[in-house]
Amino acid sequence: QVQLMESGGGLVQPGGSLRLSCTASGDTKRITVYNWYRITPENQREFVATWRTGNMRHYSEVAKGRWTISRDSANNTVDLQMNNLRPEDSGVYLCNVYGLGEEYWGQGTQVTVSS
Repeated sequence: QVQLMESGGGLVQPGGSLRLSCTASGDTKRITVYNWYRITPENQREFVATWRTGNMRHYSEVAKGRWTISRDSANNTVDLQMNNLRPEDSGVYLCNVYGLGEEYWGQGTQVTVSS
C-alpha cells in the first residue's frame, strides 16, 4: 500500500507562484511513475505533469514552460513548481502514482488564482 499527501496549495494572485508537494509513504519502492492532475471547477480531470524513473519528465501544454516537476527520492516527495499562475489554473491538484500494476491517488490540494 502507498499513501499520498499533497500540500502547498493556496490562494495566489495572477502571475504568482506556488510549490506543490506530494509526499509518499508506505511501500514507496514500488513507485515508478508520479503524476500531477488537476480537477477543474467543471469537475474535469486534466493531466498536468509526470515524472518517471530515469528522471523522465513530461508536461501538458498548459504546464510546459511555466511549471517544473521534480523528485526528491531521499524524502519520497515529488514537487510541482508552478510559476506565472493564471486564473484558469485554479482547481484541485491531485498526486497520482503507479507501481507494480497498482495506482494510488492523494486527496488533493486546492489552488486558487485570483486577484
